Amino acid sequence: MKDIIDLLARACLAFIFLYEAYDSIHYFKATKVTMTEFGITWRQDLLLLGVITFLIVGGLLVLTGYRTGLGVVMLLAYWIPVTFIVHSWWEYPEPEARLQAIMFMKNVAITGGLLMLWVNGAGKFSVKRLFATTNVS
Repeated sequence: MKDIIDLLARACLAFIFLYEAYDSIHYFKATKVTMTEFGITWRQDLLLLGVITFLIVGGLLVLTGYRTGLGVVMLLAYWIPVTFIVHSWWEYPEPEARLQAIMFMKNVAITGGLLMLWVNGAGKFSVKRLFATTNVS
């Protein structure tokens, strides 16, 4: 049962980031406008393409369980700064601060899930495990 839960947890975590990549691609121009609103104006195209690459590659590595640690590091390199920039609830007025605090804590929980994955590994149902247990003659 643990192995199935490990696979399901990896899929849930990966889906968040793969969807974020899709959203950033689909709404590329709108995402650049949002970046400007948050003061990120330096080389927006390059930054956004880099983020999309990190989200896709990191999400796929987490999903497949191959080089999971690298995938987690790539996702955290994006997720932690974005959490503090976008959901800085302490800078919002009271009605919106509450919602931003909830979103901030949600991102903290996702960060915790990624850290647990990093420490505990991908589990039995992963590409890495499949390669390790396959005999090639």
